[in-house]
Amino acid sequence: MSGTYLGMPSFPKAAKTSTKNEKLRANLTHATHTIRDKRAAAVGELDDWAQLRQAGKEIKDNTLARLDHYLLQAEAAVQAAGGTVHWAADAAEANRIVADLVHAKGESEVVKVKSMATQEIGLNEALAAEGITAYETDLAELIVQLGDDLPSHILVPAIHRNRGEIRDIFTEAMGRWGRPAPDGLTDDPADLAEAARLHLREKFLRAKVAVSGANFLVAETGTLVVVESEGNGRMCLTLPETLISVVGIEKVIPTWRDLEVFLQLLPRSSTAERMNPYTSTWTGTTDRDGPQEFHLVLLDNGRTATLADEVGRQALRCIRCSACLNVCPVYERAGGHAYGSPYPGPIGAILTPQLRGLQSEVDASLPYASTLCGACYEVCPVAIDIPEVLVHLREQVAETGKGHRVERAAMKAVTWLLDHPAVLTAAERAATRTRALHPKRLPLPGPGKAWSDTRDLPALPAEPFRDWWKKNRKDGSR
Repeated sequence: MSGTYLGMPSFPKAAKTSTKNEKLRANLTHATHTIRDKRAAAVGELDDWAQLRQAGKEIKDNTLARLDHYLLQAEAAVQAAGGTVHWAADAAEANRIVADLVHAKGESEVVKVKSMATQEIGLNEALAAEGITAYETDLAELIVQLGDDLPSHILVPAIHRNRGEIRDIFTEAMGRWGRPAPDGLTDDPADLAEAARLHLREKFLRAKVAVSGANFLVAETGTLVVVESEGNGRMCLTLPETLISVVGIEKVIPTWRDLEVFLQLLPRSSTAERMNPYTSTWTGTTDRDGPQEFHLVLLDNGRTATLADEVGRQALRCIRCSACLNVCPVYERAGGHAYGSPYPGPIGAILTPQLRGLQSEVDASLPYASTLCGACYEVCPVAIDIPEVLVHLREQVAETGKGHRVERAAMKAVTWLLDHPAVLTAAERAATRTRALHPKRLPLPGPGKAWSDTRDLPALPAEPFRDWWKKNRKDGSR
């Protein structure tokens, strides 16, 4: 792989490079604007969207408040239906469980449904270290895998690639992974999709083991749900003999009635569809129908710690629709790779630091990867107040002493000044008396000049408030 999330530079350093890539910015701008416009139209068709959004929020919050109860209910239901449940405290344990299950079947390859959870734990790399090849079957994930690349978007992992780049990747790399691309492959979307279909078909037909995630886990019946648009997920979930699903513990919902709410929220917020083309559900095993062996790996990996934070826990409501990425001005310019995590954009800026902690420079920088404009909150289908969590996490970063150097220095100076009223008064008087000499704009050099040239400094009053108060409130009234 051409890059790795572990040890990537902090967001400011990564973004400084990615924002200079004109092709990347053009690809992102075109794609995100197209998706956001379609989403707005799809959401606008529903008169009760606000009520649906509130219902999704409340279902998630109520479930998180009794998460232990619903997880145990789901475990019992899965086992009663013939499945096996494994509990994984962290990424290493989850990867070991999956690798052991594949080895137990005597297999050296698996087909995969697109899964953020498996990206989060680095499953493909862990399986490769065990001599197991994982084949991505989602079209965008296939592009990323063949290109020795990293995903840069939750919904559209290859959003940073254009059609010409995808054609070149298929032509150059498909033969090393299986069936080569057809001769004379063009960059027409239909031709690219057909090349991917032919390449993947042989893998679907020979695979004995599949790995998936899940969008939802219905506790009352132990049913797992995957929504997708291409049909590759349906192939993975039905053809292999063994199915292993790695699912974050926050994906559980109590009932099928609750699922009805999310099957309206998710398609419109993610792909701008009224209903996603494929909704696959599976409950344990059924004799001579689908996989005859089913394993559910319930993944914690920092989620319990996140749940303990009364402000930050709302990030666990996320249904991975990616709407927040498509409206974020920072993501649009910096791209997904700059976040140093499988979860990019606004949701990644609050989820990743909570799952991984704030110890590293990368994770401590993510809460600052935002303008706090609030667009992400406005489009979130489960009303996650991302700006609120960002500010909350910035407070935690500041307490660790890992905040921005300039910001720390400024805050220390202001703290000292406010602790010395006499000095503050003298500074205020000096500032007002010399106000005629103050520049209208900050004289910032280099890249900062473009910012300062369009922003006037606020005009100082003729006298400090303290002096005005003394003159106009001599009797001491309040």
